Formats: sequence, structure tokens, C-alpha cells
Amino acid sequence: MAIVVDLDRLLTERNLSVGEFAATVGITPANLAVLKNGRAKAVRFTTLEAICDALDCQPGDVLRWVPHDAEGS
Repeated sequence: MAIVVDLDRLLTERNLSVGEFAATVGITPANLAVLKNGRAKAVRFTTLEAICDALDCQPGDVLRWVPHDAEGS
């Protein structure tokens, strides 16, 4: 996967549970798990905006690109 989702790190840094954060953002914990585990194929800008608002961060703090050769594949 070339796009990495750093939600686990951000939630840990802010001492937020997945359930608490999902409620704040307005998505289900199951959908948040899909996103944070890197299984999502897309993310709506409205969801990304809600995530950034809840975490007081920028989209680049949530998503980052990693070249395929840097992944060890």
C-alpha cells in the first residue's frame, strides 16, 4: 500500500479511544477501523475534514505516501 493512514498514532498521542473518536467524527467504529487499518479504498473529503477538525491537524498528518520500494516489496 502506498498511502498510509496514521490514525492509530494520532489517537494514541491524544489519548482517544476508537469509539469516542468515531462518535466525534460522525462515522461508525467499524468504518473507522477500515480506514485506520488501511483497508479503505477512498475517504470522503467531508470525513477527512471532520477527522482533521476533531484532531486539530492537517490532512498530511492523517495520510502519507510511502513509495512501494520503501515498504520492502
